[in-house]
Amino acid sequence: MENYLKEHSGLSSQDVKVRQEAGQQNNYEENVAKTNGEIFKDNIWTLFNLLNLVIGICLAAVGAFSNMAYLAIIAVNIMIGIYQEIHARNMVAKLSIISKEQAVVIRDSQEIKIDATDLVMDDTVILVAGEQVQSDMEVIAGRAEVNESLLTGESDLIVKEKDDQLLSGSFLSSGQCLAKVIHVGKDNYATKIANEAKVHKPIQSELVTSIRKVSKFTSYVIVPLGLILLVEALFIRQSDPKVAVVASAAALLGMLPKGLVLLISIALATAVTKLAKKRILVQDMYSVETLAHVDMLCLDKTGTITEGKMKVQHTTILDQTDQDEFDKIIGSYLKASTDNNITMQAIRDAYELNDSYQADDIFPFSSERKWGGINFKGIGAVALGAPERLVGEEQLPEQVERAQEHGYRVLMLAISPNGHINDNELPEMVPLAVFEIDDPIRQNADKTLAYLKSEGVNIKVISGDNPITVSNIARRAGLEGYESYVDLSEFQTEESVREAVNQYTVFGRVSPQQKQLLVNELQAQDHVVAMTGDGVNDVLALREADCSIAMAEGDSATRQIANLVLLDSDFTSLPDVLFEGRRVVNNVTKVASVFFIKTIYSFFLSILCAVTTLAFPFVPIQITLIDLAIEGYPAFFLSFEGDKRKVRTKFLPTVLRNALPNAILVLMNIIAVYIFSGQVGLSEIETTTLMYYLLIGVSLLAVIKTCLPLNPLRLFLIITTTIGIYVAAMLFHSILFIGFLTANTLPFFVLMMLITIALRLIISYFRKKSDERRYA
Repeated sequence: MENYLKEHSGLSSQDVKVRQEAGQQNNYEENVAKTNGEIFKDNIWTLFNLLNLVIGICLAAVGAFSNMAYLAIIAVNIMIGIYQEIHARNMVAKLSIISKEQAVVIRDSQEIKIDATDLVMDDTVILVAGEQVQSDMEVIAGRAEVNESLLTGESDLIVKEKDDQLLSGSFLSSGQCLAKVIHVGKDNYATKIANEAKVHKPIQSELVTSIRKVSKFTSYVIVPLGLILLVEALFIRQSDPKVAVVASAAALLGMLPKGLVLLISIALATAVTKLAKKRILVQDMYSVETLAHVDMLCLDKTGTITEGKMKVQHTTILDQTDQDEFDKIIGSYLKASTDNNITMQAIRDAYELNDSYQADDIFPFSSERKWGGINFKGIGAVALGAPERLVGEEQLPEQVERAQEHGYRVLMLAISPNGHINDNELPEMVPLAVFEIDDPIRQNADKTLAYLKSEGVNIKVISGDNPITVSNIARRAGLEGYESYVDLSEFQTEESVREAVNQYTVFGRVSPQQKQLLVNELQAQDHVVAMTGDGVNDVLALREADCSIAMAEGDSATRQIANLVLLDSDFTSLPDVLFEGRRVVNNVTKVASVFFIKTIYSFFLSILCAVTTLAFPFVPIQITLIDLAIEGYPAFFLSFEGDKRKVRTKFLPTVLRNALPNAILVLMNIIAVYIFSGQVGLSEIETTTLMYYLLIGVSLLAVIKTCLPLNPLRLFLIITTTIGIYVAAMLFHSILFIGFLTANTLPFFVLMMLITIALRLIISYFRKKSDERRYA
């Protein structure tokens, strides 16, 4: 480096100060995570919350505070969402806390070490093998080989010489150079790619989307219907303002499935907690549900199918060399060599360094000549590199060809006892040892891929690496269609890339923009796409995917935008997420019909009351008790049951179809009570009590239907729910504004329940026959 110091004085202290004042410093902190304000806004400012809040304000205005208990459900739901997002964001922030990277610069003709964030435009930086490039630079002297896989996905080394650009985020594998900073902060290549993905993705959740559809529909009818019911109460029935507001609020609140929203949040939060114990960090809890619907998984090669770490699988010592002498030679070579690429790191991990032999001349590894060499005192020249570059074809050991056929990266150590490496030319060499090096396939990767395939999840491998290499790794991992591969660097148009989606399974040399394009095309074909990645080159595709999965060992930008972070960087844990997603979706779908009964009958009953000018028969506190005891209690416990079945149906159509018969039965019973009370002259409290007890009865039938087939837990839930709700209605009758069943009302209650049960059985019978014909 002495020559560099003589020729380049670098910036002066005054130059540095001027650039710092101009904002040309490398201290830009890229952060694509949500702020606290954004998290609070996303969880609070929703149409669903607004509708419930407006109704609550109206109740408070007339002093009906006991009927505002439902707001506790809304508050708990908001807190769960906020806590989960902030907790996940903070966990990712902890993953990103690493020791400060430093850089060696020349300033005022002196070589000094500074934090990488203190680099300024036009700084002169000294880079040596093993260091990461901290800002975009231009080589002004020297020669180095650079690994840009984190940015491009391409693992091949790239030679950088004078006037070539070095991209931030790349690594020097060998050599050394002097470079000038040409971009800082947000202008750096890696930061630009990351910032393209900075906009937050909308929630991808069928459950949430369904709730929003219901909320949007009810928002169209709540305001006009609420005004009609209120005006009728005040001016036609001339009710007290408090009574009028309470009755109107009950009609509107019944249309909003508050308990279901809370149940979804609890079920997903539980899944998040269970996955955290398996070292899977869920940043967006709705992504658990999304993965249950995924039918296309795009995998990166390095760090996903493979461990992302090269490892010496086997070493064959040749030429009768004993183990001790070989250890001395390889240890001395590694000690003297300045090479630090991933292959050399694997060999360094396999052997101990020593200084048994003294090095004279060192020739770093070059991807052009494909070998590195050292002249040692006493033993001659030693070279390490591609076998075919060290010896003639006739001298190649048979172990080389055999290892290459199995897809291993093969290096050979050769020696020339009396030779001398001169001017980058090798003397006649003798093979000394063959190294079989490989990026190991993750344990159980083959089983994971086979399982995902059996569950209807198609696999695409998308990598920036050589397509033949990627295909071979896919073969060893047991991926179907591994032989169908393509080099996307040869594709020049967007149309050709899109057309390739269905033609190939393995995609090699894929640019970041092409990865994004592949994901977009798969989504355009109605696939639900999950994408795994660990580098800046994956950020754009991760941003577009329906469910993005990052490796904890990868780049911080990928961790910040991903829905899921695999803390052990092991994709074989994906089936666990799939199981949790299916459990949540299947269980919520199973119990949601109980919640939507109230939504449906409240809507039709409100219209009926508006047409007939009758008062809505229930009050909010009565609805809240049903929310808690009949909807919430059994659904909460049922949501924890295991259910790995494939999700085959759409959520909203399924639950509405299941809820409709019970909602119609509720309406039938209420109309029957109106007719009966008019004939026998029941009091208002007797009429309300009879209606409420029948409403409970029909709702319990829905719970029983949900609990079939029975098991000990479900039987327990049926018994405790039935006893609990009726006991609560009796104990708290004054708060609920109801009485007890009397000699006038009990016989009618029993008769209507028997009729309701019979009708429910008939409906179930014909529904079963219809389903059998549909799926026959």
